[in-house]
Amino acid sequence: MATISLCMIVKNEEAVLGRCLDSAAGLVDEIVVVDTGSTDATREIATRYADRVCEFAWIDDFAAARNFAFAQASMEYCMWLDADDVLLMQDREKFLDLKRSLPASVDVVMMKYHTAFDRAGNPTFSYYRERIIRNTGRPMWVGAVHEVIPPFGQVVWSDVAVTHKKEGAGDPDRNLRIFEARRAAGLHPEPRERFYYARELYYHGRYEAAERELRTFLDEGGGWVENEIEACRFLAYCAYQMGKQDEALQALLESFRFDDPRAETCCDLGKHFLDRGEYRRAAFWYELALTREREDRSGAFVQPDCYGYLPCIQLCVCYDRLGRRELAEAYNLRAGQYKPEDPAYQHNLIYFAEHSG
Repeated sequence: MATISLCMIVKNEEAVLGRCLDSAAGLVDEIVVVDTGSTDATREIATRYADRVCEFAWIDDFAAARNFAFAQASMEYCMWLDADDVLLMQDREKFLDLKRSLPASVDVVMMKYHTAFDRAGNPTFSYYRERIIRNTGRPMWVGAVHEVIPPFGQVVWSDVAVTHKKEGAGDPDRNLRIFEARRAAGLHPEPRERFYYARELYYHGRYEAAERELRTFLDEGGGWVENEIEACRFLAYCAYQMGKQDEALQALLESFRFDDPRAETCCDLGKHFLDRGEYRRAAFWYELALTREREDRSGAFVQPDCYGYLPCIQLCVCYDRLGRRELAEAYNLRAGQYKPEDPAYQHNLIYFAEHSG
């Protein structure tokens, strides 16, 4: 059976660290917690669970901190979790099965990461992350923010999921500060860093600056395909915010030069036309979304609703507006198969019952 060191970096996580480590209890063979400057009870909590608690002076570089944490590991593989992550009961069982059956030749295990949820707790946003990595004894993490380990060697994909249960807002400006400090220091961004910097600019309402960075990212090339597709979507969001509707549409369509249409982009296009009352054209894109297969194993940021519920509920609206009541009702029933308790689906049931005959 493979042996695994859980390696974490933490700072002021007293509210969630115990929950995380409870969820990992009995799954790993060693726990290393690296504190980067806590002023609360984080270190005291860590000592109750960890085999080793270390300190690392924070230098605005997540990769550096994670590489330090991995350097403390003594097992065959390293695994990472953030303090507000958990392994749910069903995933704990699958994790143990994975650990027992993991071939010795595997270098990287990619695991699902659920980061956003609907009212019922179902994931609405997820993607794969490199989660268990062979302990090579060398630094592997890159990226001061949104750090990553580029896959190497033999990679396997697991349906075991880590669930991100964020508590509180945290510091919404931290990532942007780090990016801009690196710029001020004259550090030229790699393509991936430019993409994430542009996203931070968008989230902070700096749409023109975000647009410039996204366009540079796409024009210079060298990015991951999934980041290029997302960059087109964010270019569109910036354009909408600046009142440039035609440019937004062009940005969404530009994503098709990087790969086949993703359901997420099809839903964006459907919304573009739905918002303008062009229901036939909106229906085209929502119907296309339903034909797309999820690219879970491409590194894509997957919005599961775009592959079922969302196109169906929006097609219900489109066909109702087009006077095709029977087809609209059929799509509503199909939406209900994905989310039977959803308020929109339930509302539509009443609507169609009141307008029957």
